[in-house]
Amino acid sequence: MGDEKHFIGWSVAWAAFTLAVFAWGIGFYSPSVFLQALHASRGWSISEISAAITFHFLLSALLVAYLPEIHRSIGIAETTLGGAVLMAVGLIGWSGSWEPWQLFLAAIPSAGGWAATSGAALNAIIARWFERDRPKAMSVAFNGASVGGVLFVPLWLFFIDRLGVQTAAQAIAIVAVGVMGWLSVRYFKLSPASFGLGPDGDEVPTAVVKPRPRLSRSEIVRIPGFFTLSAAFALGLFAQIGLLSHLIARLTPDVGVTSAGLLLSLATVCAVIGRTLTGWWIGDHDRRIAAAINFAVQTIGVLLLIFGNGWAVLTLGCIVFGLGIGNLTSLPPLIAQKEFDREDVVAVVALIVAINQAVFALAPATIGVFRDASSGYGLPFGIVACSELLAAMVVLLGRAAAVSSRKSA
Repeated sequence: MGDEKHFIGWSVAWAAFTLAVFAWGIGFYSPSVFLQALHASRGWSISEISAAITFHFLLSALLVAYLPEIHRSIGIAETTLGGAVLMAVGLIGWSGSWEPWQLFLAAIPSAGGWAATSGAALNAIIARWFERDRPKAMSVAFNGASVGGVLFVPLWLFFIDRLGVQTAAQAIAIVAVGVMGWLSVRYFKLSPASFGLGPDGDEVPTAVVKPRPRLSRSEIVRIPGFFTLSAAFALGLFAQIGLLSHLIARLTPDVGVTSAGLLLSLATVCAVIGRTLTGWWIGDHDRRIAAAINFAVQTIGVLLLIFGNGWAVLTLGCIVFGLGIGNLTSLPPLIAQKEFDREDVVAVVALIVAINQAVFALAPATIGVFRDASSGYGLPFGIVACSELLAAMVVLLGRAAAVSSRKSA
């Protein structure tokens, strides 16, 4: 057994954490910041900017499905570095656009950068270093996504206020390329084999097992276990992104805009806590049951946000819902690890991320339509709660279906 304290895989996991801070801070959270900044500075309509943001996420969903092939072709480190450069080019393009149609051009490199550095990339980085301790390592890496939201949103707002949109984007782009480039060269080029180790720092087994051919994407999507896994988390993320994108608007009439922003940050902090606790607890427990519990907990949080109208209840709703936020990105790779052969997990996770992203890209607009139609958040948040419950049922139904795709080991 390798000594966990000195196993370099943990350094790689923390490097992936740092990558996630920048990837989510730029690729996931910056579009919402640009939405307000460009609307205020350029006078463009919210719908025009929102359409470009949706294009950013949909194009990224298409690209991320091919990430495993890109990794095998040019390497994880090279792909990550290329993603950082594309992300920086996209940032400069978003901030420098002077006509709404130019946002769609800027979305092309930004989508490529987000695809190369988001959830599927983190899974690929962690998967080759960890097997037994993968839940703990994944919680470390994916917590960077939540920290990225906590750090980058106020950072963006501060720099835009002091420097303007373009200068702020240029400064962050330069730092991002420098940091992610260094991580790629220093950590992501490494592999356990280069140290004569196996996953988790174990000794390399002497017996050589010939791997079977990898499943194609068309074969993967026909597996019932994959369908229930991807459908459940697509529903869950649709609900989650839809609620989060409207949470400040829902809370502001009750607690004020400043306190609403603090409650959103509190929910993000709770995401780190929930993901960390799950990563350390889950071990050999049934991961689909853990996912169903997570969906149920979030449903309770949504109901508190629907029916609550005071500080105490709304704060409790944000805490309860927040505890499950992080697990919706880290649980799918952990379930796939149990139900698919090692050679197929990376491709399975890439497909799940692609499907999830294509679905949740539509969530903010959908929730907004129902909010305008009903003149309140009772109906749209009710849809969110129903989506969470349906996700819980689908992931549990998949326990039997997953037998056909479960690992033989």
